[in-house]
Amino acid sequence: MTTTEDRNSRSRALPDKEAGASPDEAAVVRWLAAHPDFFESHPDVLAMMRLPSPHQGRAISFQDRQIEILRERQRVLERKLGEWVHIGRDNEAISQKLLHWVRGLLTAERIEHLPALLVDSMRTEFSVPLIALRLWRVDPERVVAGFREGVDAAQIQAADAMGLPYCGPPGDHDCCLWLPAGGRDARSVALIPLRRGIEPETFGLLVLGSGDPERFRSGIGTAFLERIAEIASAALGRLVETKPGP
Repeated sequence: MTTTEDRNSRSRALPDKEAGASPDEAAVVRWLAAHPDFFESHPDVLAMMRLPSPHQGRAISFQDRQIEILRERQRVLERKLGEWVHIGRDNEAISQKLLHWVRGLLTAERIEHLPALLVDSMRTEFSVPLIALRLWRVDPERVVAGFREGVDAAQIQAADAMGLPYCGPPGDHDCCLWLPAGGRDARSVALIPLRRGIEPETFGLLVLGSGDPERFRSGIGTAFLERIAEIASAALGRLVETKPGP
């Protein structure tokens, strides 16, 4: 038996569509919400009701219309499930690539090989066509000149000011000139500052570029790039020149 409390609860749970309904329609909606057992007591009313079908262009029974609604909801859920499965597979593939990349950095025979290994493995694992890496505050005897040249004080200051990786068009970022062919083929870039731990100063900048303007478009999440920054910083941080003690 339906109590008054149950009826009131169901009435409150009913979606509020009365704003676009006439006073008579609103009264019917409220009455049916308060008396959900009406159709159980009057099944003949349900049998008499005919509703227009949005797909077939003809009148169908109330029960058939409910079935259509349920089928449409099922199709929506199936599409969402397919999207979730696709996203899950993409994430699994990215996780595997990240694992291979980290394994390669950990198994490097000499830390002097890390800069070149990092760039080559990023190109292979993540299919990034344009990559540049510049390092400063590092031991010049362990880092070849190709990874240290072409860096000025303004670029270092700009990197220090970056709290998170940047994604978007190359714009006026001078560091994009480090990319192959001076970055003229880059339509979108990701700038990844490198730091040791929580140090405010950077010791390098990783620049990723693509001819696809959507690859590193502005507005996308940077969580994955932040993980790349953490791993690259941990690997290359061992090359930072240590200051002599007092």
